[in-house]
Amino acid sequence: MLRQAALVKTFTARREPLPAALAGQTVVETLTSRHTTEVLNFLAARPIHTVYMAGLIRDNGLVSPLNRGSFYGCRDSSGELQGVGLIGHAMLFETRSDAALATLAGVAKACPEKTRFVMGEAKQIEKFWHHYSPSGADARLLCSEMLLELRWPVAVDEPVSGLRPAPLADLELIVPVHAEMSFAESGVNPLETDPDGFRQRCARRVEQGRVWVWVQDGQLIFKADVISDTPEVVYVEGIYVDAEARGRGVGRRCMSHLCRQLLAHTRSVAVIVNVQNATAQKLYKTVGFKHHSYYDTIYL
Repeated sequence: MLRQAALVKTFTARREPLPAALAGQTVVETLTSRHTTEVLNFLAARPIHTVYMAGLIRDNGLVSPLNRGSFYGCRDSSGELQGVGLIGHAMLFETRSDAALATLAGVAKACPEKTRFVMGEAKQIEKFWHHYSPSGADARLLCSEMLLELRWPVAVDEPVSGLRPAPLADLELIVPVHAEMSFAESGVNPLETDPDGFRQRCARRVEQGRVWVWVQDGQLIFKADVISDTPEVVYVEGIYVDAEARGRGVGRRCMSHLCRQLLAHTRSVAVIVNVQNATAQKLYKTVGFKHHSYYDTIYL
């Protein structure tokens, strides 16, 4: 709660505008497919922090409507890439200089596409918000979160024989649960704001084999979504345990089983959890996840 209060105070304080000299140190460009290798190499320097963007690029390419936005790059005077940002439904960024971060914030502010949320490391989000919204007026909801990571060795737990990638036949079980989780996190119900698009995105993730479920007697007991899958990191979210199954070790067993499967082809598994969600934190700790860094998400 103290971090949350401090965050609100910081984001609502009026700040001085960015000096023109700093803004002029970088050149911004819209990235295209010819930049793919360069961008992936840039993001690979800090794979756990860039797994979401790297996963989108690996799945869809740098230019695709499936990214729900456009990728931009910032270069210094020598032409070296100093920042990469996805600007659209989400605002995500990775920068190596304050000038690049300030430039991407300016592009995001001027972008005609409606951004729903901004997410990143807490210290970087504070800097970004300094340039994006000095008065803090655009913030609707602020969430303080923790990035957790799991690496080998993983504690051996009783396997869950029914845990499997979901087929499309399970879509009607998955969609309402995922929508309810999204509403609880962001305060926006995607089945009201974008029902067709939301169902299509859920269906595509199922078709990719990225949604893991445990179903018993037609009831969804456990669900987890593999959002990004890279050789370095797999990022998982949307983890759900049926209310009647909670407190019986179901979440621990399913997550342990799933993570062992994922770690067979990647170096680590990452999740993000709200700092106020003690129940989820306890679950991840029992599986073996370790705290990596603090994150902030601002819903606009």
